[in-house]
Amino acid sequence: MRLSTVILPVRPWHQGGRDEWTRAEQLGFHTAYTYDHLSWRTFRDGPWYGAVPTLTAAAAATERLRLGTLVTSPNFRHPVTLAKELISLDDISGGRITLGIGAGGTGFDATVLGQETWTPRERADRFGEFVPLLDRLLTEDSVTDEGTFYSAVEARNIPGCVQRPRLPFAVAATGPRGLRLAAKHGQAWVTTGDPKLFETGTREQSVEAIRGQVEKLGKACADIGRDVAELDKILLTGFTPEPGRLLESLDAFVDFAGKHFELGFTEIVIHAPIPDSDFAVDQEVFEQIATEGLAQLRR
Repeated sequence: MRLSTVILPVRPWHQGGRDEWTRAEQLGFHTAYTYDHLSWRTFRDGPWYGAVPTLTAAAAATERLRLGTLVTSPNFRHPVTLAKELISLDDISGGRITLGIGAGGTGFDATVLGQETWTPRERADRFGEFVPLLDRLLTEDSVTDEGTFYSAVEARNIPGCVQRPRLPFAVAATGPRGLRLAAKHGQAWVTTGDPKLFETGTREQSVEAIRGQVEKLGKACADIGRDVAELDKILLTGFTPEPGRLLESLDAFVDFAGKHFELGFTEIVIHAPIPDSDFAVDQEVFEQIATEGLAQLRR
C-alpha cells in the first residue's frame, strides 16, 4: 500500500512552492505528482505554473521522493518533444519520474492552441497513436514513424532514460481502448472513479463502479496474456461522491482507503491543501493522514 499526493502548481517557487515539495518528502509520501495543464478549472484566472519546470525544480530540491505528472495528455503535447523533456527529467531526478498519461478532456487545454475540441472518438484515436509512439521514443535511440496524427523523423533520444527500459507509464483510462493501452504499455493504471456519480451518486455506488473498472482492466490484461497483478493500480481521489469527507479526519481516510485497497489498489493519491479552494483541507489533518494513515490500515 502506498500513499501519494498531488501538488497543484499554483504557488510561486520561492513563495511556498518549494516548501510543499520538500515537505511532501519529509512526510513520507511515495510520490508527489502535479497536473500537466496550461490552466485548470477554477484556478484559470490565478497563478498556474508549468509541470515540467516545476518537476525539474522539485527533483533538485528532493532526494528520495518519486515525482510525476497526473496526468499528461495529447491536448497540447507532442510525443517527440515530450520524450526529450521526460528523458531530461529522469536524468535530473536520478530515475524518480513516473509519467501519468491520459487521453485529455474538454477543458481549457483542449482549445488553447486554436483547435476545435476533439470528440471522445478523436481523443481515443490520438491517444492510441500517442502512447505507442512515446513508448518507442523513450526506448529506442532513433525513431522514424509516420502516423495519422503524430510523426517522428529520425528522432534521437540518446542516452535514453535512467530507468530501464524507460520510465514507468501510469495510464489513466476507463474505456475499452484506453484500458487496452494500459494493459499493453502501462506499469500502472489510474482512475478517478466514475464521473457520472460525482454529484449525485453515493459512496457505495462509487465503490461498485470502481470495482467494475478493475474487472475490465483485468479482462484487458487477460486478452493479451498479461497478469493484471503486474500493474500498479492508482486511485486519484477528490472526484468521487462527497470528496470533502475523505480528508475530514484520519478515521475517514482509513475507512475510504481500506475499501479501495480491498479492490486491489496499490496507491491512493490525495491533494495537498490549497486554502479557499475545493482542496481547502486542514493542514494538520492532512499531515496526520500522511504520517499515520497507512500504519492504521496495516493493523
